[in-house]
Amino acid sequence: MLCVMKNLFEPCQAGQLQLASRIVMAPLTRNRAPHALANALMAEYYAQRANPATGAGLIITEATAISHQGQGYADVPGIWSDQQVRAWQAVTQAVHAKGGKIVVQLWHVGRISHNSLQPNGQAPVAPSAIVAKSKTVLMLDGVPSFVPTSEPRALELAEIPGIVADYQNAAKNAIAAGFDGIEIHAANGYLIDQFLRADSNHRSDMYGGSTENRSRLLKEVMLAVCQEIGSARCGIRISPVTPANDASDASPQALFEHVASFLGTLCLAYVHTIEGSTGAARDYQQGEKAFDYAALKSAYRQAGGQGAWMLNNGYEHDLADQALNAGADLIAFGKAFIANPDLAVRLKSKGPYNTPDRATFYGGGAKGYTDYPSL
Repeated sequence: MLCVMKNLFEPCQAGQLQLASRIVMAPLTRNRAPHALANALMAEYYAQRANPATGAGLIITEATAISHQGQGYADVPGIWSDQQVRAWQAVTQAVHAKGGKIVVQLWHVGRISHNSLQPNGQAPVAPSAIVAKSKTVLMLDGVPSFVPTSEPRALELAEIPGIVADYQNAAKNAIAAGFDGIEIHAANGYLIDQFLRADSNHRSDMYGGSTENRSRLLKEVMLAVCQEIGSARCGIRISPVTPANDASDASPQALFEHVASFLGTLCLAYVHTIEGSTGAARDYQQGEKAFDYAALKSAYRQAGGQGAWMLNNGYEHDLADQALNAGADLIAFGKAFIANPDLAVRLKSKGPYNTPDRATFYGGGAKGYTDYPSL
C-alpha cells in the first residue's frame, strides 16, 4: 500500500477553516496596542505574515483580553467594546487582502495581572487568593518593565457566569471584527488553566476539588463560544505540563486526558497543544513520569474529535515533518515568525533565518516588529 507522507506546505482542513498550508503563526504577545486598541502598525505586521505562499496558512493573533478585568499586561489589545471591534477590522481586512486566514486568541489572565491594569485599581481575580510566582509587563516612563504580579482575590461563585458570558461576547465580537474564528487561551497559567490545576485552585465549591469540578470553567466557556459562533470556528490552546506563570499540577496526565475527552465531543476546528515548557524544554515534565502526548491525542480522537491536532514548541522543518507523519495536522511556529515574515519560504529552503531582536519583543514601534527583511 502506498504511504503518502504529510508535509508542511500542503493544504489542511481545520473545522470550517480551509488552510493553504499546515504552517501556523502562534500567538505572540508584542505589547503594541496602547489603550487596548489594535492599530495600523499591527495590521501591517499581520499582513506581512499572511500570504500563505510565503508566510502562515493560519495566523493566531496575540492574546486578546475579553474584558478590562481580563487584562494583565500593558498595551495588549482587547475585544470587549465596539471601538475595539472596529479597530480589529482593519487587521482582518489586511490579512484577508493577502489571502490569509486569521483567528483571535481570547484571553483572561486571572491572577497574572497588576492592580494598576485592573478596573479602578482593584485586585486581579483568580480561582483562589494565591499569589503567582510570576511577573507581568508595565510601561514605566514609556519603557516596558517586568514587575511582580499583584495579590489576587478569589472569584465569588456568583461572578463566574459573568466571565463565561464575557468569553461568549468576545467570540461574537470576533466574528463582527472579521475573524475567521477564535482560539480560547486555556494554557500557560492564565485563568482557565488556573482553575484546572490543583496548585492554584483550592476551591471547595463546584469549581474546585475533583478533576471534573476544576475543568468545569473550561467546559462552560467552550460550550458558550461554540454555541455563539459554531464549534467548527473554535479552537483551544492547552499546555499540559508547562510551568509558565507558576502553573503546576501533580497529575497532569489524568487531568488533561479528561479535558481532551471532553473536547473530542465538540466538533472543534482544532486543539492546540504546547509540548513541554512553553518556549523552553520540549521534554519538561510535571508529575512522576513524562507526559504521554500520544495518549492525550488518543483520548481526544476516541471521544469523537475530528478537528485538527496542532502542536507547538521549538519546531523546525525536519521536526515538524516528523510530527506531521506521526499524526499531527498543524504545526505552530512562534519566535521564528517574529523575525521571518516569509517563514514558509525559509522553511522550504531550510534557511537562512533572520535572528529575532529580543530587546524589541515587548513594546515599542516598527523596529523589531515590521522591519525584518524577506529573502
